[in-house]
Amino acid sequence: MKVTIVGAGNVGATCANVVAHKELAEEVVLLDIKEGLAEGKALDIWETSPINLFDSRMTGATNDYAASADSDVVVITSGLPRKPGMSRDDLIATNAGIVKSVTKSVIEHSPNAVVIIVSNPLDVMCYCAYLTAKIDSSRVFGMAGILDTARYRAFLATELNVSPKDIQAVLMGGHGDTMVPLPRYTTVAGIPVTEMIDEATLNGIVDRTKKGGGEIVNLLGTSAWYAPGAAAAQMVESIVRNQHRIFPCCAWLEGQYGQDNIYLGVPAKLGKSGIEEIIELKLNEGEQELLSNSATAVREVMGVLDGMELA
Repeated sequence: MKVTIVGAGNVGATCANVVAHKELAEEVVLLDIKEGLAEGKALDIWETSPINLFDSRMTGATNDYAASADSDVVVITSGLPRKPGMSRDDLIATNAGIVKSVTKSVIEHSPNAVVIIVSNPLDVMCYCAYLTAKIDSSRVFGMAGILDTARYRAFLATELNVSPKDIQAVLMGGHGDTMVPLPRYTTVAGIPVTEMIDEATLNGIVDRTKKGGGEIVNLLGTSAWYAPGAAAAQMVESIVRNQHRIFPCCAWLEGQYGQDNIYLGVPAKLGKSGIEEIIELKLNEGEQELLSNSATAVREVMGVLDGMELA
């Protein structure tokens, strides 16, 4: 089993570290365009193997996709964060160009790989990768929902003073302010969360979840990396170990939830072939409206990409 992570920044390196420590693959490849960065981080991770007791071999490479050849799973974290003065369209144009180039190289060397997108803006970068890869959509999808639900569950664990291990939750929609947490599907050791917390406090946690990425940026001055990297690694684990776990993923919809030809966050079953099934929940009228509003926002961003004719 071979896993490649493209982008050796904080998120990519964290993902590679988790994948190696969990021994999810015999070989883990870290790629980056910056000379020596991937090689240095890969070597640093490998040097922890005698301490953390793992056998996954780490390899780093600079802009050499031959090193990624025949990967079973590829995680793409490449892209730039939004900078002051940069418009949304500027960010889309810059990162779409990067994701298109990376995806093309990845598929050239690993045509059978499952591709997980982490680059932002997430929903439209999945769309860009799908158009470029020209493979079944079940093998091109994005990591966002696992991160968002992790934040939601962590905040609930803090508020309720319970173990985060006991909290299960579903979150849907786009990755951003229009995401749709579903308290009706949130439980604590099987107990509906609405029986353990008042509505005002729960709504506050939902709102904090929607702004979770911004909260980290305000504190650190940069984007998060521990949680996103671990979230991507959890998806890798379900695929390489064929676990059939159900996670919220940014998936290509073809009629599900009344949505066509759009990448949107929905519950999906992950196994060795990628997305094996999209789970359709019975949403109530209010939940469906929120999801439709989120889809409208995502389509606007997808339209920006289409207008650029980059993919």
